[in-house]
Amino acid sequence: MLLMGTAAIIHSERMPPDFISTLGFAMGSAWLSGINLYATVVTLGLLQRFHLVQLPGGLEVLQQWWILGLAGFLYLIEFAADKIPAVDSVWDAIHTFIRIPAGAVMAASAFAHFDPSVRLVAMLAGGGVALSSHGTKAATRLAANTSPEPFSNIALSLVEDVIAIGASALMAFHPVVMLAIVAVFVVLAVLFARIIVRALQRLFRARVSAAGLPGLPSK
Repeated sequence: MLLMGTAAIIHSERMPPDFISTLGFAMGSAWLSGINLYATVVTLGLLQRFHLVQLPGGLEVLQQWWILGLAGFLYLIEFAADKIPAVDSVWDAIHTFIRIPAGAVMAASAFAHFDPSVRLVAMLAGGGVALSSHGTKAATRLAANTSPEPFSNIALSLVEDVIAIGASALMAFHPVVMLAIVAVFVVLAVLFARIIVRALQRLFRARVSAAGLPGLPSK
């Protein structure tokens, strides 16, 4: 619905012919920010830095060395923290306040040369898209942490790294394809939101019951 609302409002204005590609960059970068913000920034920044692609709007600022250096340093920290059970969930909790706003900013930056109203809609939609991917990531990792072995956690983290880097490269060269992928993911996230929440509630009740504490009321 966020993507449809964005397209509907933007369609009401006269827009440059590259609007769809820009929308792909906006929603794609927001979605990837919710999965791995730092890997996304480094990948896009390097592609722009070495003139392999031309990022739209204000996203070209990602090529600056100080941004690449900072994002690369934070990615190395996340690469380690994200593979340690329990630590990864704490990291995700903290990054709720980083990934979602960053996704909104990335989406708005892609439309930097468009009308202010378009940038505002892109920011709101980007924040929602980042929330959907971040929420799904955090819930999946929280469920994986119920397993005593660390290998599933490490495997999930590596898959997320590959998705963030690979999808960033895909978006850089085929933004329309990336837009379609994000649209499908958002629809699936909405459809399965209640299932994910209920699964997490069952896991929480099981943990509380094992500890001998009063649990959540059943619905």
